[in-house]
Amino acid sequence: MNNKRTIGYWVIMIAGILLLLIIILGQTMSFINYDFAVSIGLQESKDVIGEMGVAVNKGFGVGDTIIYIPLLVLGLFGLGLRRMWGVFAMASALAITAYWPMVWIFLLLYARGTPGFHFTNFASYSIMLTLITLYGLWGLWYLYKNRKIMVNE
Repeated sequence: MNNKRTIGYWVIMIAGILLLLIIILGQTMSFINYDFAVSIGLQESKDVIGEMGVAVNKGFGVGDTIIYIPLLVLGLFGLGLRRMWGVFAMASALAITAYWPMVWIFLLLYARGTPGFHFTNFASYSIMLTLITLYGLWGLWYLYKNRKIMVNE
């Protein structure tokens, strides 16, 4: 039994906890109180992305709340407890983490020029979303390569 926690473990856990907080505040709040999510800078206003953009954000918020958040919470707890089910749950959450930023980068690019869409932060969003995708992909690779040392089963 290996009780040593690796640097990679801590990267996955700390980034996962930060993402969990951001998802709760930005995504869950987007369909509960969209204006609050805008006021803290975790969603774009209707003036910037249009009514359809707000609808898309709210839809993703519901999906993230029902699927992504529970998987991420189970993954964080399971990895903390050193259980194989935690590795699987975290891998599932990391796959979503790698997927959704790519959807948003291209959604923002394809939405250029559509009526009511006035988004302009393409460079900063693309950098941030690419980094989140890389974290998700790296985390998947890391869990796969280290799955045996991350569990006590």
